[in-house]
Amino acid sequence: MSTRQLRALIRLFALEVPANRAAQEIGVNRHTAERIYLLIRRALVQACETEARLDGEIEVDESYFGGVRKHLRGRAVQGKGVVFGLLKRRGRVYTRPVPNVTRAVLRRIIRQKVPRGSTISSDGFRSYDGLLTDGYRHYRILHEQTFAHSRRRHINGIENFWGFAKTKLRRYYGIRRSHFVLYLKEMEFRFNHRREDLPRLIERILKKARPKLD
Repeated sequence: MSTRQLRALIRLFALEVPANRAAQEIGVNRHTAERIYLLIRRALVQACETEARLDGEIEVDESYFGGVRKHLRGRAVQGKGVVFGLLKRRGRVYTRPVPNVTRAVLRRIIRQKVPRGSTISSDGFRSYDGLLTDGYRHYRILHEQTFAHSRRRHINGIENFWGFAKTKLRRYYGIRRSHFVLYLKEMEFRFNHRREDLPRLIERILKKARPKLD
């Protein structure tokens, strides 16, 4: 593949053109385009994971992707993958698929990604109990009782990201479970860098990451 074709594929990826259509547009094999798209997504995962920690005012929330949600008690789901998200107010988001939403799992991620002394806003889910003793200022938003009383006390930012990600992911059909994190982190990357020159940024990331296509 020529440098011109590779740059064209990067540009089409940034524009969210499907790999099969991109292959037709630039005259390469469909499997080649799919492999390059896979390479890009793996590089974006690396880039998202190496960005700096979040600080300041942080919103946290969980969301469910895929499958069919049942109206069960609590946060029980069937056939869905759960994702935990943290968002810095007026800043970037960080996401991670998690095996469950227990207190130990969520608080461990918060401690990894958010320095003590930061302000965290969450809903009333009991898994967020204990954040004060971990060294954070903690506001709970109880949607079922009242709306946020001030501009600071809300989790609208992370909820907006969930809507952004799910709307874009609906365009893809039959994402393999093993590849879900690649598409999730792609949405995280697109959200965080939505005002930037994505093709140029992706080129720089590929040169630095050199991900393998195994």
